[in-house]
Amino acid sequence: MKLFIQIAFFIVAVNENQELVGYLSAQRGIYKKMNHTVYIVVGILQKYQGKGIGKQFFSQLNAWTEKEKVTRLELTVMSTNLRAIKLYEKQGFQKEGIRKKSIYQNGTYIDEYYMAKVF
Repeated sequence: MKLFIQIAFFIVAVNENQELVGYLSAQRGIYKKMNHTVYIVVGILQKYQGKGIGKQFFSQLNAWTEKEKVTRLELTVMSTNLRAIKLYEKQGFQKEGIRKKSIYQNGTYIDEYYMAKVF
C-alpha cells in the first residue's frame, strides 16, 4: 500500500541577486477521482519574460508529471495575456472554455481562458 503521495510541485527562478523573478506551482487533486489532474499557476516578472524561464519551468514540470503519472494539466490565464497564452500553446495546452469577467483589474473586467494539456 502506498501511504504517501506527492501532491505538489513548486519551482522558482531567481536573478543574480537571489531575488525571486518567477515561479511555477502545481497542485495535484487530492481525491482519488482527481489525482491524475494537476492545476498550475505560473508567474514571471515582466522584466524577465521572454528569456526562456517559462520554457525551463515546463521542462521540469513535464519531467515531474511523467514520473508522477499525471494525465492532465490545467490552468487559467487572462485573455489579454497574449505572451502567456503563446507559451502555454507551445507547451501543448489548448483552450477549453472562458470564464467571463472573472478578473477585475484597474477598473476593467477581464475574461480568463481555461486551458488544459492532456497526455
